[in-house]
Amino acid sequence: MSDPKPLPLVFNAPRGRAKPPRHLADLSLAERQEAAKEAGLPGFRAKQLSVHYFERLVHDPAEMTDLPAAQRDEIVGTFLPDLMTPIRTLEADAGTTRKTLWKLFDGALVESVLMRYTDRATICISSQAGCGMACPFCATGQGGLQRNMSTAEIVHQVVVGARAMASGDVAGGPGRLSNVVFMGMGEPLANYKAVIGAVRRLTDPAPEGLGLSARHVTVSTVGLVPRIKQLATEGVPVTLALSLHAPDDELRNELVPINTRFSVAETVEAAWEYARTTKRRVSIEYAMMRDINDQAWRADLLADVLNSYGDWGWVHVNLIPLNPTPGSKWTASDPADEREFVRRLEAKGISTTVRDTRGREIDGACGQLAAAE
Repeated sequence: MSDPKPLPLVFNAPRGRAKPPRHLADLSLAERQEAAKEAGLPGFRAKQLSVHYFERLVHDPAEMTDLPAAQRDEIVGTFLPDLMTPIRTLEADAGTTRKTLWKLFDGALVESVLMRYTDRATICISSQAGCGMACPFCATGQGGLQRNMSTAEIVHQVVVGARAMASGDVAGGPGRLSNVVFMGMGEPLANYKAVIGAVRRLTDPAPEGLGLSARHVTVSTVGLVPRIKQLATEGVPVTLALSLHAPDDELRNELVPINTRFSVAETVEAAWEYARTTKRRVSIEYAMMRDINDQAWRADLLADVLNSYGDWGWVHVNLIPLNPTPGSKWTASDPADEREFVRRLEAKGISTTVRDTRGREIDGACGQLAAAE
């Protein structure tokens, strides 16, 4: 006997604004099974679909041969609706860097970047369409916030990246996606519920989720202190990346406006508490901007601020050569100043690296491609 026609499942849309269609990735496996029963389907259909989506990385209904042929399209359309459409994909670094501009169901634009290295493959994903943090040197911040993304919209960027790696679409042949960084468009902790849902989907064992290691997932924040503290209680030991960009309140108030609510001291202390609770080293993100925050004395001050919480190696500084937006006064630091900054941090015992810059020729900084579109 064939399954009855499934019913469409959609989120409620408060305040008259449409929500993305509900998707398998929005739900835990138990919730998927319940949703299947509500749609008049046997509960095991939920697991079959989960295997296709998270384990086999299949999106074509024709390949899901364990579903009844007569209803395959309807079942897939109900639980795996189209969430986003690729508008443009640009490649750099001999095809090992791929940046995709996506259009969401309501026309909002977001970006993701897949980067293949010799020892890993990392995807940088968005959690919001736009961003409300208003950091003046960031292309996304200048566009303002359009809306939060759903858990499934966030997860789908990763699944598509994993599919591209597995199928050999990325230069270097078939491989495995290993790392996820929430460093694309948006402030992840300002969309806390959906982001935590996405983290759980990414780290749940297949077929409930994608089966990635939580240690290979990095969640970035400009410093929403209450949410950092909440994240420490979730039991998912992701890496926390704090976008600090300045060690003093006077400058950080200008570069990261949320600092007027949560000072450098409060923000760094919350990050330290996260490291102490989770036993996971925190990454301090610091975009190097010429004559703005790259002075040698600021390197000394940054080291002193971080060392004030102990010297047990709780923190690592990741210096980021700024990828400037067109027409911006914010430009990358002189290489000599960058080297001196590194030297001074390391002299005070702070583990420091300079991020490998990818994708400059394809508007690699988040928000540039969407702004151009």
